[in-house]
Amino acid sequence: MKEALEAQLEVALARILEDLGGDATAPRVVLDRPRQKTHGDYACNVAMPLAKDLGRPPREIAALLIEALGNAGGLLDRVEIAGPGFINFWLAEARWHDVLLAIVKAGSDYGRSQTGRGKKVQVEFVSANPTGPLSTGHGRQAVLGDCIARLLDFSGFEVTREYYFNNAGRQMRVLGQSLRARYRELLGRAAAPPAPEVDPEDPSWKQVDGLPVEFPADGYRGEYLVGIARGIVSEHGEAWLDEDAEAGFREVAERQIFAEIRVTLERIGIDFDVYYNERTLYEEGLLEKVLTDLRAKGLVYDADEAVWFRATALGLDRERVLVKRTGEPTYLLPDIAYHREKIRRGFDVIIDVMGADHIEQFPFVKSAVGALGCDADRIELVLHQFVTLTRGGEKVKQSTRRANFITVDELVEEVGTDVFRFFMIERRADAHLDFDLDLATDRNWRKNPAYTVQYAHARTHGIERKAVLGGVPMPTGEDFDGSRLDLPEEIELIRKLAEFPEVVAGAAASREPHHVAYYLRDVAGLWNPYVQDGSRHRVLSDDPQLTAARLGLTLAVRVVFANGLSVLGLAAPEQM
Repeated sequence: MKEALEAQLEVALARILEDLGGDATAPRVVLDRPRQKTHGDYACNVAMPLAKDLGRPPREIAALLIEALGNAGGLLDRVEIAGPGFINFWLAEARWHDVLLAIVKAGSDYGRSQTGRGKKVQVEFVSANPTGPLSTGHGRQAVLGDCIARLLDFSGFEVTREYYFNNAGRQMRVLGQSLRARYRELLGRAAAPPAPEVDPEDPSWKQVDGLPVEFPADGYRGEYLVGIARGIVSEHGEAWLDEDAEAGFREVAERQIFAEIRVTLERIGIDFDVYYNERTLYEEGLLEKVLTDLRAKGLVYDADEAVWFRATALGLDRERVLVKRTGEPTYLLPDIAYHREKIRRGFDVIIDVMGADHIEQFPFVKSAVGALGCDADRIELVLHQFVTLTRGGEKVKQSTRRANFITVDELVEEVGTDVFRFFMIERRADAHLDFDLDLATDRNWRKNPAYTVQYAHARTHGIERKAVLGGVPMPTGEDFDGSRLDLPEEIELIRKLAEFPEVVAGAAASREPHHVAYYLRDVAGLWNPYVQDGSRHRVLSDDPQLTAARLGLTLAVRVVFANGLSVLGLAAPEQM
């Protein structure tokens, strides 16, 4: 409906510009939804930017445009000029009935578009190294990235979901050392001499049967490593006591933790197309290639036994180390190589979904990639803030360093997958998320927003079941008369249903899935009271035509809920 009216306005605008003459260029016509219902269904300010070029008052231009537009081929009921030159439009009621029929006919395709047809997009998210179970922060990122991917797929893009991880480097060495310490702890044996990173005075050293057990000062302390260590004891007994390196322990820890991460992701409905290992960048010589190419452009220099990125030459505020004096790359170098590789792989759009702690790194990566001759504008960053869990109005204390945090698995076990996903996506990503455990575990559909939306969908099936039991056939998109729906609340509901394609398109373009969650709550806020008021809005009545119309409305509501819930990765239950 919006697109149809915009098209009519563009034709009318071209006509009046031709009549007026001059060199004025027609601006793009964009219709907005007024904040106040009294200002119409749509509004635009197209007359105002033309005033200077045409040398006429905006209201005069608006009046000429309205005259040229007429009723826009039956789309409009009335049009008014407001303020200095705004134009407010009220659609004809019959047009809303046409929208209702179109929704039912389109079904699962309602809201889909081909905006991204022929374009390849990669969405990289989660990308946690296999050092432990996924935290609530990882969980928020997982749902955010998956919903962005779903929105883009719904908009016609060819989407690749990618998980980038590193199973080498210092983090993994410390993981191996931590597991080795747990293994020796279980067997009550003294530790080997501490690793260079370990401070022997650190209180994390433990006593088992009077013997010191080495534990890295910054080691991984979670109980999940105790469980893995018990498995090694069960399978190998004391045979690994003489292991003087952490490699074997690291391999076991990585294998089991990564397997559990994948199970967790599957549990919340997420499956990746590609798992990309950072080690590939080393094996294919891509880090050296980046250094060579940046050096050739004068953007790499040696100082203090390290290799530096001359970032200030690209307008950034400071230089950054690419290779430490130990010869080990910093995180920045493989990140540059990885993003250069992404572009080489032919993605038209590259979306990095990351925690807010990555904001400092991103400009350096993007600038380096651009300096290497790549189209860095293809790379986008979607940042999310942290998650706080509350219970009884009090913050649930967590510490990832002390490994006493609530994992995604534990949270999903408590609240369920659908509630977990809805709560993680219903706030804008750049806002701190307060995850209210009391509300999330409340099964009352009037209070829990996830259940509010799902229950609204289930009600449409409940109405159908009653219709079938009563021998009343369900209509299709062509066999009911929508004009029987003439109550103000019915028109308001249809208007809201008509917004779905626009909401989805906007959420996909801005990478903000929370708009869909907000929208579904708004629809539920109209539909649930409508159904509750059985005396005024009885769907199954003695009037066959009114019954058919209201059953058609029921089907249209179902379509919007089902498609919206699908975009958010939530189930659309038939009963609750």
